Amino acid sequence: MSQQPVRVRFAPSPTGPLHSGGVRTALYNYLFARQQGGQMLLRIEDTDQTRYVPGAEEYILESLAWLGIDIDEGPHVGGPHAPYRQSDRKPMYRQYAEQLVLEGKAYYAFDTPEELDAMRKRLEEAKVPAAQYNAITRMQMTNSLTLPIDETKARIESGEPFVIRIKVQPKDDIRFNDLIRGWVVVHSSQVDDKVLLKSDGMPTYHLANIVDDHLMGITHVIRGEEWLPSAPMHVLLYKYLGWADTMPQFAHLPLLLKPDGNGKLSKRDADLGGFPIFPLQWTDPKTGEKALGFREEGYYPEATANFLAFLGWNPGTEQELFSMQELIEAFSFERVHKAGAKFDIQKAMWFNQQYLKHKDDATMAAQVQPIFAKKGIHISDEQAIQIVHLLKDRVHFVHEIVSESEFLFSAPQRYEEEIVSKKWNDDARRGISAFAEALATTEGPFLAENFKHLLSQTLEAAGIKMGKIMQMLRVAITGVGAGPDLMITMEILGRQEVIGRLKKALVQLPA
Repeated sequence: MSQQPVRVRFAPSPTGPLHSGGVRTALYNYLFARQQGGQMLLRIEDTDQTRYVPGAEEYILESLAWLGIDIDEGPHVGGPHAPYRQSDRKPMYRQYAEQLVLEGKAYYAFDTPEELDAMRKRLEEAKVPAAQYNAITRMQMTNSLTLPIDETKARIESGEPFVIRIKVQPKDDIRFNDLIRGWVVVHSSQVDDKVLLKSDGMPTYHLANIVDDHLMGITHVIRGEEWLPSAPMHVLLYKYLGWADTMPQFAHLPLLLKPDGNGKLSKRDADLGGFPIFPLQWTDPKTGEKALGFREEGYYPEATANFLAFLGWNPGTEQELFSMQELIEAFSFERVHKAGAKFDIQKAMWFNQQYLKHKDDATMAAQVQPIFAKKGIHISDEQAIQIVHLLKDRVHFVHEIVSESEFLFSAPQRYEEEIVSKKWNDDARRGISAFAEALATTEGPFLAENFKHLLSQTLEAAGIKMGKIMQMLRVAITGVGAGPDLMITMEILGRQEVIGRLKKALVQLPA
């Protein structure tokens, strides 16, 4: 591992919302940098201006901030290696591409789109497995390797469009040691002559990210598995530019898979499944179409980060709940898997539930109050705390406390038929009637522990076992046979409401 201070970068393209795979990449970069006492950079890779989406960069910044991923250098915080948007760095890339041409490691290519299509068609007809612009096919194309020097110069001076391509040497083994996958060896025949500089003067990702990583002193490139096929060419570029000794170490993270494990996770999977794969809600600026976000769906940022950390990594212990600091201390590439990770939204919900359970009741009460108010329900802070305490162990999200507490604000209009048919009998009728009477005639604070004792006394006097009527007592009060603690429910409802519901049930249920 490099002895230099660790410097990593997250380098997204502003082409839309930040996919969970990208968020996980940012998180792993952050965990490693902080663990090693290093720095994390944010670089916006906007070399492909045709795919630029307004608002995407701001979305990326807000997403990282929400998750608690702090950036040391970037377009919004500055730093000694500014600018941090590749479009603002455009002039510096050409010199490196031209340097490679002068050294015979790259060349000018003037091929038109029609000529490139014709080349691909010829290769397909010849049943060549991969239609590539490479050491063989480049000698049949229009470039500075096949044209006389004077003609090449004249074409450039006349303003004819051209690109600069890397010149991959045949019969070469390209190798690098990946921190997750070990040694990777690829024969140069499998690497095509990628474009480094486009006809509009903008660099491609391949050139720009190598130049920027070098100039910004990046020591570790941690990115998704989808970039693994490009890694051999990036290794070549470091070698060709004379930077092999300072080349960063690579770590290619496993793919995020569909919930069933069959194929890469996509927005379509999320849309069909009705679950989020983006950190924040995203509205497409062109179509107005909305995509679900973890934040807006009620997930806590710390639960989301915990969930994403476990998609492809585990600590090697039984511990599952980690604070960000604990993740920083536990993270290692040795425990990052090579195989893809299933995106299990049920597990994400479980993580959120665990974090919710550990939240302070008063804090959560403050979160549910506005949700109640939107529904036209106005309750005191004390009532909100009581409701949170009653329901927090039964829900995955704060907003579910509001939907799950509807029974507290309206008496049941119907009663669960299956329970009524089995449990509504003379004992239940007598017991509930006696309990309603006892509540009406007994003074003192209306507290759960008080009327639990009162219920026990009342039923004992009537010769009825508590187990015989408890489920019907719940049905009479809430309409259903299962739910949160019944005594606390009664305390929240209040004496008169409980008595009213019991009397209503005695009238409406069959004699």
